[in-house]
Amino acid sequence: MSIRLRELIRNVRSCKTQADERACIHKECASIRTAFKDENNELRHRNVAKLLFIHMLGYPTHWGQMECLKLIAGSKADPHPLPYSARRPAVLMLVENSLKNDLQSSNQYIAGLACCAIGNISSAEICRDLSPEVEKLMVGSNPFVSKKASLCCIRILRKCPELCDTFLERIGTLLGSRNHAVLLTCLKLMREMCITEPAMIEQLRRHTPTLIAALKNLVLSGYAPEHDVHGIVDPFLQVEILTMLRVLGRGHSETSDQMNDILAQVATNTESAKNAGNAILYECVLTIMAIEVESGLRVLAVNILGRFLINRDNNIRYVALNTLHKVIAQDTQAVQRHRNTIVDCLKDNDSSIRQRALELVYALVNEANVKVLVKELLSYLLACDVEFKDELTQRICTVVEKFSTDKEWHVDTIIQTLSASTSFESEETVCSMIALITSTPELQAYATHKLYAKLADQTNQPVLLQLAVWCVGEYGEMLIGGVPAGVEAEAPDPQTVVELLTSVMRSPVADVTTKEYTINAFVKLTTRFANAPDSLALIHKQLAAYSCSMSLELQQRSVEYSSLLKLDAIRAGVLERMPAFAKKDRQAAAA
Repeated sequence: MSIRLRELIRNVRSCKTQADERACIHKECASIRTAFKDENNELRHRNVAKLLFIHMLGYPTHWGQMECLKLIAGSKADPHPLPYSARRPAVLMLVENSLKNDLQSSNQYIAGLACCAIGNISSAEICRDLSPEVEKLMVGSNPFVSKKASLCCIRILRKCPELCDTFLERIGTLLGSRNHAVLLTCLKLMREMCITEPAMIEQLRRHTPTLIAALKNLVLSGYAPEHDVHGIVDPFLQVEILTMLRVLGRGHSETSDQMNDILAQVATNTESAKNAGNAILYECVLTIMAIEVESGLRVLAVNILGRFLINRDNNIRYVALNTLHKVIAQDTQAVQRHRNTIVDCLKDNDSSIRQRALELVYALVNEANVKVLVKELLSYLLACDVEFKDELTQRICTVVEKFSTDKEWHVDTIIQTLSASTSFESEETVCSMIALITSTPELQAYATHKLYAKLADQTNQPVLLQLAVWCVGEYGEMLIGGVPAGVEAEAPDPQTVVELLTSVMRSPVADVTTKEYTINAFVKLTTRFANAPDSLALIHKQLAAYSCSMSLELQQRSVEYSSLLKLDAIRAGVLERMPAFAKKDRQAAAA
């Protein structure tokens, strides 16, 4: 006696081991084989359903394919869904005639099932052979079958793009339907046509007035209980129409002009209190930004995104930030009006919101607002997760270098940024700062004193260490000669400076590169501190100590510099200040 599918599922789930499961499956397969021998088996559909379940478990069921064909060829309507689900490619061609008969059936459910089967598993040959029957069903009087036939055509177009012209003639008829499901599936078909054959866009543009009229009817119509979603009439259809309008209007000013009024109506009349309304507004914004519209309409779209930013739903805020980042290149000024709201998103508890806001803030920075936005970025740098600090530090350094017009503020900001990110290392940042300092004589004393103060505070930030050591060696006489305006610390004496550099050489946080910078600074200071014999003696001692270093580079530099210091005739010329670095020379600045 054959058991039901539910009983088989229950038996399989009750098995405690894989061996028990295999035994259960093998026993049931034997019963199914026996049942298949009976040509008048009225329970064939039940056995095929069980075979489908067994196949899902990973057991071989190929021996039951012919039973699927028998079930398809049967006259009863109820068992049809099962063989359509269980078919395999090897058997697919054998059911083409049955599919054709089902498409011609007067029973809408059988015809709809045949469309579903073609839309999911058909081959190119079947699509090509059955496309005339599907085309007839598209424009039939039954909306249930018509919508399924339209979706079935999407599969046909993917398999046989050359049939695009055939279905194009039916689009006008489908758009004239008052059934929302038919309109929705027609729009899906139109989008697939545009993807499959981009040349079709030009021919589909003639349907733009029809789409605009349909959208206007949805926006201005009253309450419709069969299509209402939180007070919005069929938001799914509205979204699809807006998406199609975006495709048709992109790059075509005449078509875009036809859409201006309806897009303005959608943007102003759609309620944003519910997600259904927000979905429509979002698609409306994307459409406005993608087509050729007036600047006022673009500002309206950006303002909608600005309202999204103050929404409580993080998903909506994320979408708004992501979209603003895409449209900023088209209308920077409109986005700038929402700068404060965007900056507030940097303080959000959701890390994904903070990250998207960060990307948008970078894009908003210009010469006029660089100080304000960098201040916010520095605040975020202090609070962000450790894994983001290095990337954020690099970006702050980049925007400061690109947009800063105040050189002292530039130096102070870079120092503050690097101090907040102790693990950040970047040769490019070192080179760009050195290039800035060497090319700005009035900044050299200020930068040297500021960096020396960080060195005296025993900073362990590698970039700050290298910058400070380089400036001390290059502008040592400015360091001991007096304090420039804007610096509160007192000028150190030569002995203190050399001792501080010595402590850098001994520091466990100083890598080989930093020590190379320091040895360079030592030899430079022999000309800057020429009147400080005690300091010179300490410098000679340090060079001698590293002439036996395990690092080949440190050893070589120490030996060569010790020899150079004995050549009084050329030493002063060799150790002169470096000239101003041009941008192309930055990569060589730290050498």
